[in-house]
Amino acid sequence: MAAPAGAPARHTTSLKREVGLVGLTWASMGSIIGSGWLFTPKEALIVAGPAAIISWLIAGVVIMVLALVHAELGGMYPVSGGTARFPHYAFGGFAGASFGWFSWLQAATVAPIEVSAMITYSQHYSFAHSWLDPKTGVLTTTGLVVAVILMALLTSINFLGIRRLAAANSAATWWKVAIPLLTIFVFAVTSFNTSNFTAANGFNPGGAHGILAAVSTSGIIFSYLGFEQADQLAGEAKNPRRDIPFAIIGSIVLGITIYVLLQVAFLLALPSSAIGPTWSSTASSAYYTVFTGPFAEVATLISLGWLAAILYADAIISPAGTGLIYTTGSSRVSYGLSRNGYVPTMFEWTNTRAVPWVGLIAAFITGCICFLPFPSWQSLVGLITSASVLMYAGAPLSLGVFRRRLPDAERPYRLPWAGVLSPFAFFVANLIILWSGWTTDWKLGVAILIGYAILAISRIFHLNDKPPVLNWRSAVWLPPYLIGMGIIVYVSTFGPGGWLHLWWDMLVVAVFSMIIYFWAMQVGLPAEQIEEMISEVVLPEEEGLAAPEHTEGR
Repeated sequence: MAAPAGAPARHTTSLKREVGLVGLTWASMGSIIGSGWLFTPKEALIVAGPAAIISWLIAGVVIMVLALVHAELGGMYPVSGGTARFPHYAFGGFAGASFGWFSWLQAATVAPIEVSAMITYSQHYSFAHSWLDPKTGVLTTTGLVVAVILMALLTSINFLGIRRLAAANSAATWWKVAIPLLTIFVFAVTSFNTSNFTAANGFNPGGAHGILAAVSTSGIIFSYLGFEQADQLAGEAKNPRRDIPFAIIGSIVLGITIYVLLQVAFLLALPSSAIGPTWSSTASSAYYTVFTGPFAEVATLISLGWLAAILYADAIISPAGTGLIYTTGSSRVSYGLSRNGYVPTMFEWTNTRAVPWVGLIAAFITGCICFLPFPSWQSLVGLITSASVLMYAGAPLSLGVFRRRLPDAERPYRLPWAGVLSPFAFFVANLIILWSGWTTDWKLGVAILIGYAILAISRIFHLNDKPPVLNWRSAVWLPPYLIGMGIIVYVSTFGPGGWLHLWWDMLVVAVFSMIIYFWAMQVGLPAEQIEEMISEVVLPEEEGLAAPEHTEGR
């Protein structure tokens, strides 16, 4: 029925459930296999030496625990932008707004990381030499223009709709998985130098500190991130309760396997001429004089020119695919934040293909801004790792509350030993914040304050017609948590204080994490309030019902 003449324009706010199990799995897998595999094995080798293999395994265990937590939550409450919304249902408005902002910040800043990776690898081609300063790795003016154009392309593709996007992403992900597997196989049969395990200054030159630092600062954790994309797209899944747990767990198992094998293959394929007297000095050896791409350079050194050509092509496809799906995810997170009342209602508006288009534009603008203060791949990775872990820290807290308040709720996937694994998952998330170091974490603190300002503006000017109840009592633990982690990082060996030594700093994080976790469990929302929110928001959205229509100016 047509709107009466002169009536305010109306905006649809419903999504379409068109994504199946393969689409969900490849959404998560396509996010995990991105720029990380192209750069991180080299970075990890410099930080930890061959012991970087242990770093990958430690990170894999950490991320697997977090993934299992998300698998239960996504199966329970399959809503769009799930990671941004679970804390809202467990702790109410203030905690929900905080973790929602962490989630959006993580999703919106991955695409510029992938674009930076594409530009870095393109330095192999002469036409791209003017895009990047070879000494600093910083984008030039021309590079910034190219980066903005690439961001615009990733955003534009998202306007095609979720069905076409899922199909395109699935096709790209098959390629993205096949190329690393091909690389592992070819390196193994061509150059398998087991003596490299003890080359340079040994297998584990940095000791435990080097292994743990490599987990976070070299990009290992960043490489594993992305499994939660199935949760973000849950509002558009055909059979979410069945498919989401499978998609999350399957993608992270495959990701761990591929990344560990890639690190081994990269290490053993290195010719002796490419290894310096120490692993940390290897970055300045003849092999890395012109840094365009570690795997492609190794392939060239061992006379595999055909593989190098494929890797240079993949250096565009893999990061582009990851950036594409994260752009999708960020728009769904902002959609979920609007549904919860945190950001302006316009973020729920969808076009004729059921795409939350305002969120896409916001993600594009944010991505372009990220190129300015954090123009190099490595510095972007540092920021996003901490933002991601803060986002992930909300999931085990939410799971703990749901297990206590709603023990009989339907759980298609039920995490075993949740009473132990849930607080452990919160602890390891905080460990990664510690390992990220003060240089990264203080920048994240500034980003958090900006987020609170945005949320306050939305509330003060009534930009959303369903502002949430903030539930201060249920979030009383949150300010001490954020401030406390900042202090611990500052005084640790990973901060400028430096007097809280290795292992002791981890012990302090463990004790602090348990205090915050069980404090949060005591003040979480009561069961009746959680069930009321689920019945009003989650169940209608799961059944594919449109959100109430909003009018401009309302």
